[in-house]
Amino acid sequence: MNETHREDPHDPLSYYGARRIVWLIFFVFIIWLILRALQPVILLFALVFLLAMVLNPIVVWLQKHRVPRFVGVILVMLSLIAVTTTITLFAIPPLSRQLQELMHSTPNMWQGIRTRIESLTKNYPEVREALPPTDEMAGRVGAAAATVGNFLLQSTLGLVGGVASALLAILLLVFVLANPRPLVTAYLALAPDRYREQARRTLARMMRQMIAWARGVAINGVITGVSIGSLLWLVGVQPAFIFGVFAFLGEFLPNIGAFLVSIPILLVALSMGTTKFWLALGVIVLVYQVELNVLVPGVLGKEMRLHPVNILFFTLATAELFGLLGVFLAVPAAALVQIVIDEFYLQPRKIDAAALDREAAALVEGRK
Repeated sequence: MNETHREDPHDPLSYYGARRIVWLIFFVFIIWLILRALQPVILLFALVFLLAMVLNPIVVWLQKHRVPRFVGVILVMLSLIAVTTTITLFAIPPLSRQLQELMHSTPNMWQGIRTRIESLTKNYPEVREALPPTDEMAGRVGAAAATVGNFLLQSTLGLVGGVASALLAILLLVFVLANPRPLVTAYLALAPDRYREQARRTLARMMRQMIAWARGVAINGVITGVSIGSLLWLVGVQPAFIFGVFAFLGEFLPNIGAFLVSIPILLVALSMGTTKFWLALGVIVLVYQVELNVLVPGVLGKEMRLHPVNILFFTLATAELFGLLGVFLAVPAAALVQIVIDEFYLQPRKIDAAALDREAAALVEGRK
């Protein structure tokens, strides 16, 4: 009688086990090559599915008020187009004008910064020894500005050349929102029977977290952008409108967005004088402290419990994989990985989270 072959986990690695590992590595490598080749397609579908998760509750709400689903989808899309058109007509002209003014004033701004650095180094020799020569700093800043300028130019050209992709994304979004049930059914059908419940909970949790994330970004971004722009205008740091837009966009970069937004604001303020610098720094600290301690807990609550290190890793990873637009997938990617690990690995093991937390605290604090 043939006996079923069962491998002992404590046995040495056999030829059969080594061959399975080699084939697994080979298939993973092939999948990685395919994904690299399909980066634009993957990015397009990922952004569309993410937006569909965010907009689906609105369509469902319209359905509950006796609006047919397809009609509700059309109404939502028309609303998005109307909002986008309004922003384009009323916000782009002043934004473009202030951006041109900022570019034209860059030489004078750097000269002002250079003068204040030289004044500081005369009064404090220790600072002069710590800082590189001003000419070298000017070269570095110029090189960085050229790099940023080239990046913005390439992004703008890519945006202009992506009109066809945008139209395709809108059409795809309409299809997904109009009839998402077959897609969800196929997703659940692909999951093995023993993992069907975990797959369902994963999708449900992902949808809740994406709605919370989108709501948080929208509310926090508007409040932060308006606050930064208004307060900088009051203290006389221009272009305030540009900086308000930067602050809004910075909400899509959790944890590092505030730092990146602060750099150009403080450089421009420093070129205007020490008083402007300290006023601008006070505005930044005030607004982001209010956001961190009031807006984030109040808007996001406990829905998005992601460690800053995880978010930073996925921000860099998605930017490297997909470019500028990939940054928008950083938080969703981090949330998805965390949910999948929790549902398929941690919960089945019935881990005592409190005990692990105590052990971690003992290790961090150096206790035995």
